Amino acid sequence: MAIFNTQGEEGCVQIIVQPAGKEQMNPFGDTLYGAGTDLIKTELGAYEEKLFRSGSAYVPGNISRYFSNPQYYFQVSDQYVMNKLKLILFPFLHKGHWMRATETVGGEFSYKPPIHDINAPDLYIPLMAFGTYVVLAGFFLGINGKFSPEAVGLQATNGLLCWLFQVLLLEATLHTLGDGDVPLLDIIAYGGYSFAVVSVVLLCRILWSHCFYVVTLWECFCMGMLLVKIMKRILIAEVRRSENHSSKRHYLLLLVAVAQVPLLFWLGNIAV
Repeated sequence: MAIFNTQGEEGCVQIIVQPAGKEQMNPFGDTLYGAGTDLIKTELGAYEEKLFRSGSAYVPGNISRYFSNPQYYFQVSDQYVMNKLKLILFPFLHKGHWMRATETVGGEFSYKPPIHDINAPDLYIPLMAFGTYVVLAGFFLGINGKFSPEAVGLQATNGLLCWLFQVLLLEATLHTLGDGDVPLLDIIAYGGYSFAVVSVVLLCRILWSHCFYVVTLWECFCMGMLLVKIMKRILIAEVRRSENHSSKRHYLLLLVAVAQVPLLFWLGNIAV
């Protein structure tokens, strides 16, 4: 649009010129366009809200299925640690039951934390035992004149690989025999108890190297018995469904127990 001012005899005259080729806006079309846009925005907003709600409900539910609150696994006391170490090293002396204690919090079913239940899994002992294992391995290398940061790092890596193998073995056994929602941190805790056993093996080897094989075989028996008791409890009380084929379950539990022999010998046989 252009505006021209011309000076005539009767005063200033303003002339408005509409540019050619420019279409006039259609009010009816604008109304339809606005209504369609609002409708699309409303539908997209509703779909997005529905998708967000379903995703929000799906993610926490499935995360909690495999992971639980990490703080739960560190609620321990000195008395619990002492009793749990006795249970790990001498499981055949355990006189009580192997079932976990339960409680109701806010109307929801839950397990009592380790500080109130000797059968509850914890991550304090596995992490401390892993650190103790690395320190003892470094000390054993030192007294044999083979200490180096690379050698200690290699032993720590071997320890983590063994931990991973133990977790995969337990997970595979549970998935084969049942369909339970056992938190992954529970399995990591159970697999990490091996370091408490192998730390005793290393300590005995440092004090008297000739007892290595005898102590290792004994601890393999104890660790195998502990894991079989734990796996039986999980399959009976903590899974939704368990296979009825008892022979299949016995063979797999026997495999878990026998697998402790090469695993503990691998951890305890420090290369010097």
